[in-house]
Amino acid sequence: MTILFYIFALLAVLGGLLMVSLRNPLSGAFSLILSLVSLAGLFAMLNAEFVFILQVLVYAGAIMVLIIFTIMLLNLNKEELEEPPVAWMRLIFTALVCAVAAFGAIRIFGHVEAPKIEMTADFGSIEGVGRLMLSDFLYPFEVISLVLLVAVVGVVLLAKKVI
Repeated sequence: MTILFYIFALLAVLGGLLMVSLRNPLSGAFSLILSLVSLAGLFAMLNAEFVFILQVLVYAGAIMVLIIFTIMLLNLNKEELEEPPVAWMRLIFTALVCAVAAFGAIRIFGHVEAPKIEMTADFGSIEGVGRLMLSDFLYPFEVISLVLLVAVVGVVLLAKKVI
């Protein structure tokens, strides 16, 4: 189980690093898919079935289809997408900096014990998430709903001006 965790974590970090370092947006989108699917695997290991399903269907599925569709519609030139020869050096440098930062954080915070949290029987289930969202986290849920509503109205107004 621990080895599987490290595999998913490594793939998530690798996908994120590739996403920000690759110049080709389509390759970056596929790297983001790798990262999102790896995170879904981590959610599955935590027995959070509802969050796992949402991660796969909404993020790795629907959102990534929209991103890839948008990238394909951009119709970028081939010379704009060519990788400069130093791109892999940037990737290696970024990976080394992240590794040094991770080892430093482990060295500094490695002795701190995480608090023990008891998981209830409905942890990660639809009922458990819904109960928490509509009871303990009702106000943050409503604030996020209003922020999303304002964003959608703003996008519609901006799109009307363009068209």
